[in-house]
Amino acid sequence: MISAIILAAGESKRMGQPKMLMPWGKSTVLQTVISTFQAAGVDDILVVTGGAHREVEALIGRSVQTIFNEKYARGEMLSSIQAGLAAKKMEARAALIGLGDQPQVQGRSVQSILQEYARTNAPLIVPSYQMHRGHPWLVARELWDEILQMKSPDSPRDFLNRHAHEIHYVELNTPTILQDLDTPEDYLKSRS
Repeated sequence: MISAIILAAGESKRMGQPKMLMPWGKSTVLQTVISTFQAAGVDDILVVTGGAHREVEALIGRSVQTIFNEKYARGEMLSSIQAGLAAKKMEARAALIGLGDQPQVQGRSVQSILQEYARTNAPLIVPSYQMHRGHPWLVARELWDEILQMKSPDSPRDFLNRHAHEIHYVELNTPTILQDLDTPEDYLKSRS
């Protein structure tokens, strides 16, 4: 089984409001991300919450599993990935690490990564657009312990750099794997 771990624990300081709750199409930013993963065939989804966690958890209800990252305010992205992996350690063969503030991500991108894992069984699969790494990326369970033992200031980028020779890249013809929403300008530009 492959689990999706969607990181939605940030405090949205640059946005000025909880970005996971912001409108996107007929839904919200986070609900759009969840729907994209579900439409791509991912049945097991875990959302890691932090900032505005009560509102986020109320928004998504019981449609997917949630876990609260108690270290969200000081732990950066690494602590959210660790919380998600720890929660899925007994059941999943691999995890897709996705961003809750990336509603532009396309279902076919998610499917391409899943198909590549089924084809190659590579321990790390990362989407790439014009030589830039994006999200979601997939990490097989054999590498989880290393991530779980990492300490700040180490970051997910450091982990990927250490394993650069093991990464299997999936070249995608869409910049959406690179785009997320950090500022009001990002939000307005992406919605137009």
